[in-house]
Amino acid sequence: MMLLLDSNIIIYAHQSDYQHIRDFIRNKAIHVSAISYLETLGYHRISPQEKLALQKFFAMITPLPISHLVIQKATELRQQKKLSVGDAVIAATALIYNKTLVTRNTKDFDWITGLELINPFE
Repeated sequence: MMLLLDSNIIIYAHQSDYQHIRDFIRNKAIHVSAISYLETLGYHRISPQEKLALQKFFAMITPLPISHLVIQKATELRQQKKLSVGDAVIAATALIYNKTLVTRNTKDFDWITGLELINPFE
């Protein structure tokens, strides 16, 4: 199974209270959208420790690019239902690259036809 981690899963995985998230993604083929780099590292209140940990994580994984096809699909999704730009790009990335989206916020995405979801908190 090829997994695409939502930004919230990346953040949880870097917090000490969420060992089960780290266990869940360990030894799996994981991917991230390029927008997750912006969403996680672009947070204005990020601590120096969080920043360093996230930079190390992104240095080990190559984010999937936001291609023209991803933008087209994200646009279609936003035309169907209210969805943030970040969520639209992440969902579109999962669809275009044929990945299962790992997110805690399944209700944000469960209406999207063809999108496979996993909530590791359930």
